[in-house]
Amino acid sequence: TVLSEKPTTFTITVTSEAGENDETVQTTLKFTYREKYPDETPLYEIVSQENLDDNDVTDIIKLLEQQAEENLGMVMIFTLVSAVQEKLNEIVDQIKTRREEEKKQKEREAEEEEKQRFHGTPVTIENFLNWKAKFDAELLEIKRKKMKEEEQAGKNKLSGKQLFEMDHNLDTSDIQFLEEAGNNVEVDESLFQEMDDLELDDEEDDPDYNPVNLDSD
Repeated sequence: TVLSEKPTTFTITVTSEAGENDETVQTTLKFTYREKYPDETPLYEIVSQENLDDNDVTDIIKLLEQQAEENLGMVMIFTLVSAVQEKLNEIVDQIKTRREEEKKQKEREAEEEEKQRFHGTPVTIENFLNWKAKFDAELLEIKRKKMKEEEQAGKNKLSGKQLFEMDHNLDTSDIQFLEEAGNNVEVDESLFQEMDDLELDDEEDDPDYNPVNLDSD
């Protein structure tokens, strides 16, 4: 795109080949011919860029400077643009490689984390003794709490006398029960038969009866 003719100024947009997921990097270069071009290098700058970080932009500027010095005295715009084109393709490949490395690194970290979950911390004499001391202290504290609870429960347990002293309704609870039952108490009269109807053996008819040895078992 020509911006002016005096001095000759124009822009060229350079895009890389498509990388992973059709991703590209792009830059727009601005050139201005000096009065003695090509015997002196043109002025150049990056006016816009896409998907390039600051280090990439710095590398492209250095590349343009190097190529311009090497091609001094010759028409060089095509050479400069071609060099930038190759550099952008390298950057796309680097992005792909960097992402693959990041993916592999995450996979390695996930595998290492999974191993740690299964293998745990290696046991040494030092960390085992530290663990045992901590475990014994926790166990002792649990026993102390249990003994204290049992002791407290024993102190709080009331005798029958204390219960009656605290609740005077207990000494009349049986009478109250009978009064509440009233006439609703049912009696099975068949359990109380006439004594004459019961067949009781006369002691004198008992062959084991011994009036002399009354005190014997």
